[in-house]
Amino acid sequence: MKIVIVVGTRPECVKMAPVVAALRNYPDIDVCVVSTGQHRELVRSALGVFGIVPDIDLDVMTHNQSLSGLAAVIFEKLDPLLAEEKPSLVLAQGDTTSVMAAAIVSFHRGIPFGHVEAGLRTHRFDDPFPEEMNRVLVDRVAKFKFAPTETARANLLREGVEAGDISVTGNTVIDALFDVTKRDLPCAYPQVPGRRLILITAHRRENFGAPLKRICAAIKEIHNQVADVELVFPVHPNPNVRDTVIPALANLDRLHLIDPVDYLTLIGLMKNCHIVMTDSGGLQEEAPALGKPVFVLRETTERPEAVETGVVRLVGTRSEDIVRDVIGVLRDENAYKLMARRVLPYGDGHAAVRIADICYRFLARGRIDTQPASNG
Repeated sequence: MKIVIVVGTRPECVKMAPVVAALRNYPDIDVCVVSTGQHRELVRSALGVFGIVPDIDLDVMTHNQSLSGLAAVIFEKLDPLLAEEKPSLVLAQGDTTSVMAAAIVSFHRGIPFGHVEAGLRTHRFDDPFPEEMNRVLVDRVAKFKFAPTETARANLLREGVEAGDISVTGNTVIDALFDVTKRDLPCAYPQVPGRRLILITAHRRENFGAPLKRICAAIKEIHNQVADVELVFPVHPNPNVRDTVIPALANLDRLHLIDPVDYLTLIGLMKNCHIVMTDSGGLQEEAPALGKPVFVLRETTERPEAVETGVVRLVGTRSEDIVRDVIGVLRDENAYKLMARRVLPYGDGHAAVRIADICYRFLARGRIDTQPASNG
């Protein structure tokens, strides 16, 4: 029995690595990990943390590639691969163009497709772009919908998905996080006595241009108004990010613009920071599990569960809103304590085992059993 797992970005690797490991515990399942080659070094580094090496690299990236161009190349290269490999099942996680293409190619080939992290919604088709469209489309195609939370399940039910096609498993990002936080993860950069560290990431397509400029203006204002903070910003390699962030934020003495960091370094920074400012989906899930307040630099989020607990705040991309909320928490110890609570709205660390169990029973019995045999 063969399962092909498709990954394209670092977050996909982090979230699928526990699934790969869980499936490989079944000796009669052959797992083939296919990397699209979109972020080759980041992907290999992320998988390497978990002792996984891609079996196949599709090498799809070209310079300044459009979304349609990327999708076209994935379609062209993945289709003959699936024809040759003849898997019994294809799995992918999330909402990127690579996941959408993998789902459609699998559908065309008549191969069952499993969507890890199904059911996330903002209910705005263009925000985030193109992720909301991708995940809606993938969930229409997928045979298996592995929903991370009851909220995600409810979204799918409202769209007319049969309850028997949905499994609430938890989010595999918590599995990965629990794995790596057992290791020695010192804060790689920087640690200055008497200063609180703010970790910043921003890379989403819908924030390119004016929103990212407003985010940068807010970051500069926070730096200038709060003297006891040290800010570190791993800058995404995309020129749409770098060409905005670096000119706007260079030469601030307590703001450190660094190259992208590997997964272990990122988690080390998160463990040792005071607050997180981000437009990342994964950090919205990971930081609450570490007790770190999160300010989401987006207008919408498909992850409302942590917002509802009060440890994550959706602040948008208006400079004045970001400055007001972040500085307010930095200056109010009680407000900080209310947000700096460890909560686990996204799972208990056993999501991958549940997903692997459902997949194995499907392959062994030839039918869908969407509820795992055990919750351990």
